[in-house]
Amino acid sequence: MMTLAGAGAAAAVGAALLLPGGQGSQAAEAAPGQPVPGDPLTGAEVARAGAIASATSRAHMAAGRINLLYVERDDGKDAEERRRAEAYLYDYATDRLIVRTVDLGQGRVVKEAVTRGVQPPPSRAEEVRAAELLLADPTYGGGVREAYARAGGGQLRSASDLGLRGLIFTPGHEAGARRCAAHRCVRLFVRLPGNTWLDTSRIVVDLSAKKIHTLEW
Repeated sequence: MMTLAGAGAAAAVGAALLLPGGQGSQAAEAAPGQPVPGDPLTGAEVARAGAIASATSRAHMAAGRINLLYVERDDGKDAEERRRAEAYLYDYATDRLIVRTVDLGQGRVVKEAVTRGVQPPPSRAEEVRAAELLLADPTYGGGVREAYARAGGGQLRSASDLGLRGLIFTPGHEAGARRCAAHRCVRLFVRLPGNTWLDTSRIVVDLSAKKIHTLEW
């Protein structure tokens, strides 16, 4: 079920690797002078907006219940007049996406929207967390470490040593991961040393339930 895949597997997921997944998708280095409303967010603005949006959720974030996924510029109707950012947070306990609009000039959250059934791409932190759950799994963890060593990587120190890319999984006709219809679940592509790939085609990581599902077809 979990074997080394070569160049063919890499090509198969190549298109998937181009999907966005990192924090601050619209962040940019600060340009000289004061940014104007239409400019991309600076790195400092991304960090500040994230801190403001997370201020009321810090206890839940520390407990792993809520995660800050992304911060990006608000392109709404006020975008030409004010510097605003939208922070995307996910509540794994209730499977809700929380979007908080931060007015950077006022330094406060001015709007909040909460929805279910909306799944933005996984963040880098979620990819690492999914890999940590995979490594901790008694069925698959040892196999991942052995494959990493066989590929020339030696002893695997942490999930961050793996090349990771995650895609949101929405169940279709597969058996074994029905709860992912409501939960936040990730298909994880794992690159090993030497540009080899771990065959994780039947593995889904459920971030809401903190468990591993094995697909059946």
